[in-house]
Amino acid sequence: MSQCPICRKDSVALYRPFCSKRCADLDLGNWFRGNYRVPSAREDEIPSYEESEGEKDQDAT
Repeated sequence: MSQCPICRKDSVALYRPFCSKRCADLDLGNWFRGNYRVPSAREDEIPSYEESEGEKDQDAT
């Protein structure tokens, strides 16, 4: 049986992979607060809004 990623108790099928609704809600709250992040491209590789708008203006002319 797997363990709850929040409290490490045995998981329950109804709330899998969590042991309870409380732990599932705590995990969801962590996502909403930005405590978990999915890796993405480095910030210096992402064009800023102004740069991307400038490219659109050049394409239109």
